Amino acid sequence: MSSHVYADHAATTNVRPEVIEAMAEQLGVVGNASSLHTAGRSARRVVEESREQIAEALGAAPSEVVFTSGGTESNNIAIKGSYRYAVGHDANRRGLVVGTTEHHASLDPVEYLVKSEGATVSWLEVDAEAVPSAQALRELLADDGDGYAIVTSMWANNEVGAIAPIAEIASVAREFGVPFHTDAVQAVGHVPVDFAASGADLLSLSGHKFGGPQGVGALLARRDVKLVPLTHGGGQERQLRSGTLDVASIRGLAVALTAAVAELDVESRRIAGLRDRLVKGALDLGFDISVSGPYTEGDIERRLAGNVHLRVPGCDGDSLLYLLDAAGIECSTGSACQAGVPQPSHVLLAMGLTEQEARGALRLTFGRTSTESDVDAILAALPAAIERARRAHHAGRGN
Repeated sequence: MSSHVYADHAATTNVRPEVIEAMAEQLGVVGNASSLHTAGRSARRVVEESREQIAEALGAAPSEVVFTSGGTESNNIAIKGSYRYAVGHDANRRGLVVGTTEHHASLDPVEYLVKSEGATVSWLEVDAEAVPSAQALRELLADDGDGYAIVTSMWANNEVGAIAPIAEIASVAREFGVPFHTDAVQAVGHVPVDFAASGADLLSLSGHKFGGPQGVGALLARRDVKLVPLTHGGGQERQLRSGTLDVASIRGLAVALTAAVAELDVESRRIAGLRDRLVKGALDLGFDISVSGPYTEGDIERRLAGNVHLRVPGCDGDSLLYLLDAAGIECSTGSACQAGVPQPSHVLLAMGLTEQEARGALRLTFGRTSTESDVDAILAALPAAIERARRAHHAGRGN
């Protein structure tokens, strides 16, 4: 049994060995991809070859791949850029349609636009499994489709692993003539993603979620999408993201994505087997544990293969996290901390759970390096951690 288990692959996963090798080779070569001399042209060649590889892996045209620092920057460019272009051409197009379970990398730019630039928000609600519907979007847009600048809805939820019907949602947005953005940070490299077939206008991805380096990602942007850039300078990346390109990281991104997509079918089945074994083992422990989000054994179409999201009544998720960490199990909760006070997950609240139910959440996520022995170690550590967390919870309540 392993004394150390990393079960937080949805936060970041191991860099692939072939990525490390490719980046190390590139870091040993000098060259600015914007320079016109031989070294610069060589660097530019690496960037463009990487762009082509990423486009091929994701069903996009190379010209639609805009390199960024990751998901947060991509979301900001998509949301703020779309809003500013829309308002600049029609002052009445200040509406944003935003999923209630979005990552803060989308929610915070939206909040900024509301507070600072006069945006208004219509919330795209989800069901009890965290899945939004195309019909709900249709009802929102039917009231005033001309008043919206963008619709943003994530492809796969980072907390409970729910996979959304993105093509259906994108189709409704297109029907009403509203640009559609999807945060696909948790989806790319983990589920089949075809940008052209999805109907999305904008798609965000981040390398460190599928074995690439941290600090690099991309925004897929259709050529006819209109965006106001957030940064100005050298005019790189269709003038949407000025700045010297990180050639080594871009190469690493392409290598990681190519490898992840190539092994997707086999790995997703293997990882789903670990997920299902952990779910069954946890439910059999006898602590009234339940699973959040859509879940059927073997399902990799409605739920991410590596996502296990448990609710443990009578516990605080943060207590469980620290106790498991002390036992060598590294995982996560969906809670946030505001002003030093733990807050329940907005995702679970949007699914209709109470604050008390949401506080007992635990997220364990598997990846390429996860093994059967990891599941064994987690199941061995859970009972003692739950019992101690429950005692602490009841002591804190004075019971």
